[in-house]
Amino acid sequence: MQEMVKIKSKSNPNVVLKAIPGHFVTPNSHVNYFLDMTTLKSRLSEASAAARELSKQIALDTIVDTIVCIDGCEIIGAFLAEELTRAGIYSMNAHNTIYIITPEYINSGQLLFRENLLPMIKGKNVLLLLASATTGQTISKATQALTYYGAKISGISSVFSAANSLMGVPIKSLFYISDIPDYHAYNPEGCTLCKEGKCIDAFANGYGYSRIR
Repeated sequence: MQEMVKIKSKSNPNVVLKAIPGHFVTPNSHVNYFLDMTTLKSRLSEASAAARELSKQIALDTIVDTIVCIDGCEIIGAFLAEELTRAGIYSMNAHNTIYIITPEYINSGQLLFRENLLPMIKGKNVLLLLASATTGQTISKATQALTYYGAKISGISSVFSAANSLMGVPIKSLFYISDIPDYHAYNPEGCTLCKEGKCIDAFANGYGYSRIR
């Protein structure tokens, strides 16, 4: 694991992505950078700045009833709901406000929404908010689950994305692969880092990483 690199957003220098080079194992892939978004997701000033920039990318004719937050993005999600409301984004909810919710995960990695949350999903226009969209598997699982529960995906937003769109839906992000030109995600069975004999530095997911010592 090497020294952390700080990458500033082109639209707002106060929004900073911290990238740590190394060999990391995630639930869906092996990657050569861990993207540390801890302060972006938990520090008030950074979370609000990130939400403000994300809100600027969402078209004014987009309908958002509910924001579903993945990877611990609830604080950004709350600020994003506030920014969208301030910008005049329409919500079809009877009380004219936006829900901010997060799913549970079952052992297979599938998303689960309890009965008490279903009124916030069924028949609702849902904006999916993630920390990182790399392989697309998380978005795919989330989309399948939300569709099953009767939701309509009105948009996808993420802090970082390795793709511009998935399943025909554009992904609006603060950082793209062009911001980290040598970023790579590998299939676990064909990982170049493994083939080169580079030891795994840590196991990682949307919540953080645990070093192998």
